[in-house]
Amino acid sequence: MTPLLRHPDFRVAVVRCRDDHTNWSAPEPNEAYGLVLTRRGGFRRVGRGGEEFVDPTVAYLTVPGEEERFAHPVGGDDCTSVHLSRRLWQELFADRPVPAVVHVDAEVDLAHRLLLLRTSDPDHAAAERLVRLVGAATGPAVGGAGRNRRLVERARAALHDGHPDAVGLLPLARALGVSPYRLSREFQALVGVPLTRYRNRLRVERVLDRLEEGVASLSELAAELGFADQAHLTRTVRAHLGHTPGQLRRLLG
Repeated sequence: MTPLLRHPDFRVAVVRCRDDHTNWSAPEPNEAYGLVLTRRGGFRRVGRGGEEFVDPTVAYLTVPGEEERFAHPVGGDDCTSVHLSRRLWQELFADRPVPAVVHVDAEVDLAHRLLLLRTSDPDHAAAERLVRLVGAATGPAVGGAGRNRRLVERARAALHDGHPDAVGLLPLARALGVSPYRLSREFQALVGVPLTRYRNRLRVERVLDRLEEGVASLSELAAELGFADQAHLTRTVRAHLGHTPGQLRRLLG
């Protein structure tokens, strides 16, 4: 198992299994709320949804205490294991049933691949990718995106004001009293861009302001604006403007 992302509310790891046996394993009690998706290969599993052949077209959700058994009749497999905190699990499934097994269509496949991209922004970028993946895999909340303008405006205000709860998607959703999946979907439906990109747009604006003011240290500026480090600041600014902060400093005189 190779850890990929670690956050107080979720963990993501890549699991590579090279077993090749047709016999069932001994029963294994599951200890976590989670989602397992396959990138390559396949295996058989028995869980609360019965027996299933799991391959890249099928994912399954786990709950603590669920008994699992596995068989690997076709060789090894590469999987992504997502563990969710009890709190986040309840927030994501507060208004919809929890399926045991789900179909992985092209949208879920893309969301899975995006989750595996390394990011230095676990609170926003990784969290938004994660809730989008779970939402795409398990279906929308009852009623779908309601395009709640008041909700989105409150989220925008928190981001503009630098409210402490706006440091991440999950704490912001909790402060607004909605699931992170709903906030993410409704924000993009109304604003036209993901919440993470909107937040970065605000931070890039502040970078430009500080460069015009003559800020000396880019590393200190990165810390001031909540970037992981100077390299993270540089990547974000280049993605939005096509220039590095150093180039922009010269352009702005």
